[in-house]
Amino acid sequence: MSSAAPLVEGRINYLGPMAVRPRFYANDHARDVLNLDPHVVGIEDLRGRSPAPSLHHEGIALVAHRSAIADFRDAQQVARQHPAEIQQLIAELSGADAVVVTGPGILRFGERSPDSGRLNNSRPARFIHIDCSNPTALAFAERSRPPQRERMRRFAHYNVWRVFSKPPQDVPLAVCDARTVASDDLVPADAIFDVAGQPEWSFEGLLVRFNPRHRWCYFSNMTRDEALVFKTHDSAQDEPSQVPHSAFDDPTCPPGVAPRSSIEMRATAYWFE
Repeated sequence: MSSAAPLVEGRINYLGPMAVRPRFYANDHARDVLNLDPHVVGIEDLRGRSPAPSLHHEGIALVAHRSAIADFRDAQQVARQHPAEIQQLIAELSGADAVVVTGPGILRFGERSPDSGRLNNSRPARFIHIDCSNPTALAFAERSRPPQRERMRRFAHYNVWRVFSKPPQDVPLAVCDARTVASDDLVPADAIFDVAGQPEWSFEGLLVRFNPRHRWCYFSNMTRDEALVFKTHDSAQDEPSQVPHSAFDDPTCPPGVAPRSSIEMRATAYWFE
């Protein structure tokens, strides 16, 4: 990435040494088994950088994307309309043979918002993670693949992150250039989903050890007509894969702005033989 891009300093939490397998919960973080290792790192603001980062180089792209959703807090409207929008977006960006949107929209709110923690899995992620490990990525792809299709040649998982609060954002999302991440940096961990009155379920995600080679970036002043798209896994060996990400406090954000409100959607793209 260009060293000429503006830099902010942000505090993000890596994973420190652990003698047991780490685990973390979607809602009750008091139950987390994590040894967090905070670092203050330079985070490049790539707003307006030329050339822009891309899914084929860094595993990251900021794209213009206007949604017909009037209110992203309206779960019924999101469920009815937004998956088709995301499916079309990822199909256009990836050129895949098929795209499947997996799961509902996930709303998250900065801690100053009364909605942060009130809804399921609604706090910003305050430690660096990747949504799925290699075995989980394969299992999810097999589970969601369209029926009666040929053998998979390639699959890729995408996260589509959008803010619907007005800019600037007090708690943006930092993403790491996938090319700067080594396999030794990654630690398998159990991501556990705990909803009151429902059985807990889990899958294997990845946490990240500190490496000074990591190049972190974000996009300032995002609007609801933009989407930050990044890969959480790509089975193609010649493509970037597994973008670590974490929320952070932007020290340049003026006081008194609206707390960050965001929605993320996840999709899997497929290429067949």
